[in-house]
Amino acid sequence: MSAELPRITADIRAYILENLMFSDDGSVLADDASLLEQGVIDSTGVLELAMFLETQFGISVRAEDLLPQNFDSVNSMAGFVQRATAGRAAAAV
Repeated sequence: MSAELPRITADIRAYILENLMFSDDGSVLADDASLLEQGVIDSTGVLELAMFLETQFGISVRAEDLLPQNFDSVNSMAGFVQRATAGRAAAAV
């Protein structure tokens, strides 16, 4: 596991709690909980999260990336960011 993954996860979790769930109670959101099934996000929420990930982590989210396996939970988004940043680092070498 990358040393960055816990920080990425915490940043995503904090954003969702503050901006989508309007809460500061971390116990209301498990990192593996389905945001779609719980009604936390819809298609507009996915786009909002994509913009956040681009801004916060300096990645590019393409239309083909907007899939449930990338945006359904805090863990899935953290994994997506980790893969995107690893791909960016590999391309820079």
